[in-house]
Amino acid sequence: MPPALLSGGSVRVWVMPMAFLIGFTGLAGPPADPPGGPGAPAGEAASAGEFVAVLPQRPEPPELPTPPPERATDCGKTRCVALTFDDGPGEHTGALLDTLAAHRARATFFVLGGMVEQNGGEDLRRMVAEGHELGNHGWSHAALTGLSRAGIRSELRRTQEIVERETGVRMALMRPPYGATDGRVAAESRSQELAQILWSLDTMDWRDRDAAVVSRRAARATPGSIVLMHDIHPTTVKAVPKLLENLAGKDFTFVTLSELYGGAPSPGRRYSRR
Repeated sequence: MPPALLSGGSVRVWVMPMAFLIGFTGLAGPPADPPGGPGAPAGEAASAGEFVAVLPQRPEPPELPTPPPERATDCGKTRCVALTFDDGPGEHTGALLDTLAAHRARATFFVLGGMVEQNGGEDLRRMVAEGHELGNHGWSHAALTGLSRAGIRSELRRTQEIVERETGVRMALMRPPYGATDGRVAAESRSQELAQILWSLDTMDWRDRDAAVVSRRAARATPGSIVLMHDIHPTTVKAVPKLLENLAGKDFTFVTLSELYGGAPSPGRRYSRR
């Protein structure tokens, strides 16, 4: 019911219905349950008219892995080979890590930032904990030579940041997608303290999805070789047990790239074998 107006000479009085007044002043019945539901402790309820913001909880940061102690491996005196895997982490990476662990073999993984964002950091944390090395393969697998200097910087920096957040590791290696590099890529790699790592033996596993072919090509490795493979292909993961057996039979030691070079390679410089 609307309020009524009473007139008396020059004085006008608004008469408000009681129901309206009670509703306006909040006197109609007990107040609503306080935040937290009925029975919340005294003092936790918001005062009348007070806005209570409920902020979303921030996810807990991941528990960072602890890498194993460094190994005393002299690749000047030992038959060393560096197995490298690009483009992951993917759905087959976990199975590959199982195989490497069973053979006590270490490798280097050049990861894509976009894949880390999509799949999470669980596989990366396992890599670090089991003694593997991480390298930067850009964010989206774009050919860096086709980008501006700012584009190159973004591809590398975003991947550095997400890997460090997930693992606590600041990578010292990068591999340009497709092996495409030039002076600008080298300069940006140097500014971000990343050595450029190419390869000496390409298994062509991206083209020939045949486990037997991949393992046979990898068996051509010689001391100091850097072997290129991709952990996103199930045929490659299937090839790894046989290639490990073949190379171990030739007295090879499976090392990370930093172990191959006896320390972190020089930023910006290009490497393809020892």
